[in-house]
Amino acid sequence: MKSNKQAKDMSIEELASYIDYSVLKPEFTPDEIVKYCKKGVELKVAQVCISPGYMKLCEPIVRGTQTKIGPTCDFPFGNSSTESKVAQAKLALESDCVGELDMVANFGLIRAGKYDEVAKDIKAVADVCHEKGIECKVIIETGALNEQQIRNACHAVVKGQADWIKTSTGFLTGYDDHGATCEIIQMMMDEVGDQIKVKGSGHIRTREHFLELIDMGIDRMGVGYKSVPVVLGLE
Repeated sequence: MKSNKQAKDMSIEELASYIDYSVLKPEFTPDEIVKYCKKGVELKVAQVCISPGYMKLCEPIVRGTQTKIGPTCDFPFGNSSTESKVAQAKLALESDCVGELDMVANFGLIRAGKYDEVAKDIKAVADVCHEKGIECKVIIETGALNEQQIRNACHAVVKGQADWIKTSTGFLTGYDDHGATCEIIQMMMDEVGDQIKVKGSGHIRTREHFLELIDMGIDRMGVGYKSVPVVLGLE
């Protein structure tokens, strides 16, 4: 949603509310997870995004703060069975510290044009989220898709009754992935309108890019732990 206030005039806390702080590197030790989770809470970001195996570790850090945990579901490949995704979502949502859940759509099915199957897979996870009063974000991995596939995937996410659509995992290889470019974000916003919210993720590493996306009307951004101080103007 477009703010009436220009991003350049926002406080650090206002800007931080646009951030999902990504702590998803698979090589992170538990101590590193704790360190960056605490940093996210200190900065008052919207969520700290973690793998679901670290829910219990991070719950005590965020509880009682304005920062939530954003667990991922079937991250980063999205090609598990629907039953597996549903089970993972149910386990993650046992926590009372969850803000939203980020699931990965089966982008192989998107590339194959099987949009009804994609929507059905999404809806199964979205239903689990909604039963708990939690919003569901869907990552379509835009870097693996062409323009028409991105546009069609937007409609599949809406059909699947998710609450958000998101660009990227940040883990795609073998493609010339540019992440959350302004052009892709605008395309997604044009397709979904006011039906669902838009989250950009991947290659948001400069303050200029971060502020520009806010002024465009983006709802949230996934930003890596190294880039968060940069986009907030702390470095």
